[in-house]
Amino acid sequence: MRTPSPGHPPRRRLRTAAFTALVLLAAGGVSACGESADAGGGDGGKLRVGYQRFGGLSLVKARDAAPDVEWSLFESGPALTEALKAGSIDIGQVGEAPPVFAAAGKIPFSIVGTSAPIPQGEAVLVKADSGYRSFADLKGRTVALNKGSNVHWLLVRLLEANKMTLRDINVKYLKPAEGRPAFDSGQVDAWVIWDPYFALAEQPGVRVLADATGLASNREYVLAAPDAVTERTDDVRAFLQKYRETTDWGIANPQERARTLAPELKIPEDVTSRALDRSAKPLAPVTPAIGDELQAITDSFVALDLIPGPVDIRSRVDDRFSAVFQ
Repeated sequence: MRTPSPGHPPRRRLRTAAFTALVLLAAGGVSACGESADAGGGDGGKLRVGYQRFGGLSLVKARDAAPDVEWSLFESGPALTEALKAGSIDIGQVGEAPPVFAAAGKIPFSIVGTSAPIPQGEAVLVKADSGYRSFADLKGRTVALNKGSNVHWLLVRLLEANKMTLRDINVKYLKPAEGRPAFDSGQVDAWVIWDPYFALAEQPGVRVLADATGLASNREYVLAAPDAVTERTDDVRAFLQKYRETTDWGIANPQERARTLAPELKIPEDVTSRALDRSAKPLAPVTPAIGDELQAITDSFVALDLIPGPVDIRSRVDDRFSAVFQ
């Protein structure tokens, strides 16, 4: 990453430092999860919850609204689904592509909740002086994103909308901790990223080329291990109720929500507030329409040979907790 010049405002340096702290904390949380993989398993111990910095579960943790759970932090959805595969967590929250890749990888899980659409919460970023004015201008250029995350589906939809294919761009799969320095240093021409990394990168000299509006729902999905769903149904339901109540409280109290989350996220309160204003949405029950939406995403990934098929993700939708989200 470039060393900021003396002319860069202190706030920019603060946000760059905050981004570094954010990804280091997330990476550290993944390691911690691995060390505690056997704690609180299916023996009636603590419910083990996987979360990502900034997602709705971060607010539950920051408010200590569910004191009887064990928390494990992940940098991205694909890392969280790997923990489900390993049996290290019972429940967690991801974006719309991780369930698809996880199902293709034969990872056992049920989809027990979702959210309202969040299309403004992910975007393609470019340098303001790059000259790119539309996604089509990136033909032949290098685009970075986290493989298997929500932004992977956004990339597919952007290519379709601009009558392009994956062969028209050079895709570089980078985790958020790798994507930001690659973008800052000019190693990639565009970075497809989600909040709060998106909000942290919104600095002078950076421009939003496109977001998911009209292209992708970018919903949040709640995944649960099959054993947790069937053997700890009451525990899962009680936790989801706390999740719903905390999410609703945050939407009703946006200023206090930002003040609560900023220290948890280790990022400035104004950045937290901007990201939350566009990315914090109500939770919602899973329905057959949600299953259809996920199946359409899955079928597109199969058609592009990004995952092996066929994959039946509709059958992963489990509505037994839907009353919690009504």
